[in-house]
Amino acid sequence: MNSADLGRRVGVPSTALFTDQYELTMVQAALKAGTADRRSVFEAFTRRLPEGRRYGVVAGTGRVLDAVENFHFDDEMIAFLRQQEIVDEPTLDWLAAFRFRGDIWGYPEGEVYFPGSPVLRVEGSFAECVLLETVVLSILNHDSAIAAAASRMSAAAGGRRLIEMGARRTHELSAVASARAAYVGGFHTTSDLAAGFRYGIPTVGTSAHAFTLLHDTERDAFRAQVESLGRGTTLLVDTYDVTEAVRTAVEVAGPELGAVRIDSGDLLLVAHRVRQQLDELGATETRIVVTSDLDEYAIASLAAAPVDAYGVGTQLVTGSGQPTCSMVYKLVARAESADPADPLLPVAKKSLGAKSSMGGRKWAARRVDAQGVAEAEVIGTGPVPAELADRQLLVELVRGGEVVARESLDAARERHVAARAGLPMSALQLSRGEPVLPTEYV
Repeated sequence: MNSADLGRRVGVPSTALFTDQYELTMVQAALKAGTADRRSVFEAFTRRLPEGRRYGVVAGTGRVLDAVENFHFDDEMIAFLRQQEIVDEPTLDWLAAFRFRGDIWGYPEGEVYFPGSPVLRVEGSFAECVLLETVVLSILNHDSAIAAAASRMSAAAGGRRLIEMGARRTHELSAVASARAAYVGGFHTTSDLAAGFRYGIPTVGTSAHAFTLLHDTERDAFRAQVESLGRGTTLLVDTYDVTEAVRTAVEVAGPELGAVRIDSGDLLLVAHRVRQQLDELGATETRIVVTSDLDEYAIASLAAAPVDAYGVGTQLVTGSGQPTCSMVYKLVARAESADPADPLLPVAKKSLGAKSSMGGRKWAARRVDAQGVAEAEVIGTGPVPAELADRQLLVELVRGGEVVARESLDAARERHVAARAGLPMSALQLSRGEPVLPTEYV
């Protein structure tokens, strides 16, 4: 993906109704109360990481920027809101003219985060900021969960290639978002053509068991595939007998056969046997791809196997058991008017249990030790300490309603590699544990 550019800006509908009704009813009440224009600061963060996870991965930022740009109410939407009597006429007039004109700062895509990290900070009037809550959370919670699972799988793979192939295991639009998030988290390719078209992610795919079963013999199927796709193709060898299939595959394609795919059985044992057989047949450069309900634990268990690539579907697109990051979007500061000179007053929810929040417009920085390894996530509301000035994490994303930080997926992907490498080594352990960095408030 060199000029995967910034993604195809196509097929993005208005995101204005990707929201909960109470966002609109709050706007109506605030307009009537005269408080809708009060300057406000909202932050997206999580109070805790999913159980057992050592770090989170920010993903979906680029999609959030698209969603903000496309958040507007067209005539048909206004008519729907009127017909359903969702809000009153003055509010409909306000919504019809709505465009987000505020500012957004956030952790750049691919960065890691921890409990309390202000992953996204949205500033503007109360009304314009509160409208974005649901769509922002739906994107960040989904994409960051997938990216975190992908990152764990990438670490377990140890540099071997990873293929995202979960399109048939989730909603068709979630599949595209999942492929994008998986690429940020370390996957190399996807089977989903919509993801390739929309985001420029490299796509791969050859054949399924149905293609072999279609033909009278396995040899006929292999010959048809090789004649069509070339000797560098990947042949699926576990429809019938793996040993016989590997022998036939090399006879048909020759030692130039690109790869064989194994989709069932004891993958560790079968991979060793297939590698030995390929080498004995002279196909020493033929790669081995394994699939079959893999997750990060299964990938780690295959570290000693002669496997060249892993294809992952269900466990990836469901966040490997953690399909959401439980991020929330809270008002943390507000002024008493729209006047920029009015001071921002910290506000916070106070409640029993673990659902309270910390008020104030926050900055975040990552403190490192003498070896450059991260040792704490530092969050504050006052002046930034001089020693952390060049370690701040939030970057400007939107200024005055205009996106100022759009970037390619490759940039986010490379950032994640660097961010993960800067964490303590224990971050890569798959065993359950606490966040690898403590969160310190100053």
